[in-house]
Amino acid sequence: MESLIDHVALVTGAAKRIGRVLALSLAEAKASVAITYRESENDAERTVADLRAFGVAAKSYWCDLRSPESIRETVQAVANDFGRLDLLVNNAGIFETAAMESISVEQWDAMFETNTRAPFLTSQSAYPHLKATHGRIINIGSLGGVHPWPTHGHYCTSKAALHMLTETMSKAFAPEISVNCVAPGMIVTNGEASAEYEHFAHKTPMRRNGTPQDVAEAVLFFATGPHFITGQILGVDGGLGL
Repeated sequence: MESLIDHVALVTGAAKRIGRVLALSLAEAKASVAITYRESENDAERTVADLRAFGVAAKSYWCDLRSPESIRETVQAVANDFGRLDLLVNNAGIFETAAMESISVEQWDAMFETNTRAPFLTSQSAYPHLKATHGRIINIGSLGGVHPWPTHGHYCTSKAALHMLTETMSKAFAPEISVNCVAPGMIVTNGEASAEYEHFAHKTPMRRNGTPQDVAEAVLFFATGPHFITGQILGVDGGLGL
């Protein structure tokens, strides 16, 4: 397993929830960590303080992932501030429930803008920096990208596209950059009413819902495991998708 000491990771949308746990896990593994946020500045500041508690460099960046210019400027700022980039985790995403027949063009486009286009543009901007370090890209997909959920048509389709983007980039960016995807199932974060999601646990072979730490451990595997592994979609769902 590769050490993350002296490595620099960029995690999008990591001010809170799953992204925060991913960033903290990377910092615990001794990577320096940059995070992006759009509306959660206070959460981002707290997360940066917690990242630095691991004795690593950390910084937050405001970034509107809907804006190609904002993405380019942020990735370049991270590379300038930290001097290199070894790992990109495309975590930021949006989720919405809507009946298929009622989804508007605006809802559809907004879903793809954040869940699919942003990871593409961020990876494209990070490409020269990651190529220089023989780095890695990890996309955060979803069980919804391989299983159709009728009340999440635009979300599922955006994540399925992200899975294909992972496979396409893994071939296009080889051999210097490995590109993989973690596809979580039902993940319950701290503060969420677990009883609301208990019926998913009953349907899951592992008899529980997932935690952000489960996702983080999968991300750490792709971040530190063999660089030879690329183009893979790793389900982290306790068997729910079987």
